[in-house]
Amino acid sequence: MAVIDSTSTGSAPKRGITREERKVIFASSLGTVFEWYDFYLYGSLAAIIAKHFFAGVNETTAFIFALLAFAAGFAVRPFGAIVFGRLGDMIGRKHTFLITIVIMGVSTALVGLLPSYTTIGVAAPVILISLRLLQGLALGGEYGGAATYVAEHAPKGKRGFFTAWIQTTATLGLFLSLLVILACRTALGTEAFEAWGWRIPFLLSIVLLAISVYIRLQLSESPVFLKMKEEGKASKAPLTESFARWDNLKVVIMSLLGGTAGQAVVWYTGQFYALFFLLQTLKIDPQTANLLIAGSLLIGTPFFIVFGSLSDRIGRKKIIMAGCILAALTYFPIFKALTEYGNPDVFVAQAQNPVVVVADPDQCSFQFDPVGKARFTSSCDLAKTLLAKRAIPYQNERAEPGSVTQIRIGERVIPSFDGSSLAAADFKAQNDAFTATLGGALKQAGYPEKADPDKINYPMVLLLLTILVIYVTMVYGPIAAWLVELFPARIRYTSMSLPYHIGNGWFGGFLPTVAFAMVAATGDIYYGLWYPIVIALMTAVLGILFLPETKDRDIT
Repeated sequence: MAVIDSTSTGSAPKRGITREERKVIFASSLGTVFEWYDFYLYGSLAAIIAKHFFAGVNETTAFIFALLAFAAGFAVRPFGAIVFGRLGDMIGRKHTFLITIVIMGVSTALVGLLPSYTTIGVAAPVILISLRLLQGLALGGEYGGAATYVAEHAPKGKRGFFTAWIQTTATLGLFLSLLVILACRTALGTEAFEAWGWRIPFLLSIVLLAISVYIRLQLSESPVFLKMKEEGKASKAPLTESFARWDNLKVVIMSLLGGTAGQAVVWYTGQFYALFFLLQTLKIDPQTANLLIAGSLLIGTPFFIVFGSLSDRIGRKKIIMAGCILAALTYFPIFKALTEYGNPDVFVAQAQNPVVVVADPDQCSFQFDPVGKARFTSSCDLAKTLLAKRAIPYQNERAEPGSVTQIRIGERVIPSFDGSSLAAADFKAQNDAFTATLGGALKQAGYPEKADPDKINYPMVLLLLTILVIYVTMVYGPIAAWLVELFPARIRYTSMSLPYHIGNGWFGGFLPTVAFAMVAATGDIYYGLWYPIVIALMTAVLGILFLPETKDRDIT
């Protein structure tokens, strides 16, 4: 499956990092940190954005739709990889990722200026999604350029160490976005921040953009690319060479399925899905949840460098595959422990008074309404809607056909009602009564509306979140060097960018949306974890069987 044969083995002579190499690492990494900061702001503020830009639909649909808008940026990343990867292989690494950072910075700042749904109606979410698409296109060209540029400057035997600094940028960008959000929320207060203050972090992108562009203008072009140009060996058709020739295409496909797909789901589970889980499922206060995530990132981020450097000695493949397998085997116990230590009242209530929805399956819909026009009025839909809004875990039990759905909470049984034939006023009256009865029963059974701050075991939650971040560093720290080494220099930018961004943009980017929908459909708050577990195991099997170790390859 190898694309280039290893032309030499053994370790390079040890030496320190030169001043020029430090400049390359710093400038590439800092610019990429700012770009990830721009991209992650949306994900961190998804719940608030849902209220401002998707106010025309119900609360549950609004949040799912906001997550889909977030995922839209990931969906177009492979197209950005194709467009900018081609430019990078033809005109150079440096000029291409100057273009991408300008697109990212401007589109992010415009989100901060965009009027809400109440001001301009449906145009607001349409423009928002358009800006997300621009962000995704820019990011699709950014990563491949930065990773290739740094790797081609790295001395032999240090590519894992050098490119690991690029790998820290995604986490550092998320960390920076969380810090800015926390600072704004603390300074303005929760009410003002959610009303208008959330725009400030987006507007700060203009400052970050200016700094990033200035830094990148100081860089020189990659020596490998310059040598290719001088010798006339640069590709004139990188797309054709990358994807229309089977010897390279098969490596592209396998590096996706046996590499970046598993890396992506482990990454997004450890960072984004963990944050969503704390906020939406465990109902932990947003400021507390963000601080816990930020703390785990602060502790775990140095391990990107640790595993990147270790991959120079023992290989990239072993570390990435081990990370996928460990994550798949431990996600269920880790997330159950997060519930136990993050919101023990839910954990205890679920054990002592489990909730069961007894319903005719034919009455139960998949409650996704992207245009806000559907009416979910069956007794099953009404019951599950209320439980989903409260993030109450429940089990499903089949009832007799045509029967009215019942919610069993411990020993207590609460009947739902069929609202399909009721007039609006009667429906509202019955729904209000049903909501009050169910809320009282849940409270009596010990299910809290929010996590009690005094009962959160902060050290244990932080430890569990840090373990998730360690898994992220295992799979992500060495991946850039591995991808760079898999492909020849003349088509490297294009070839490595596409599998990376399909893996991270599609397999990873859609994880929060898919997992959230899986949980809403089943009532099992852990059911969404099957998505990353299956993908991670698939990657481990294919990567072990079909992808080579590359740490000793000559990439020139």
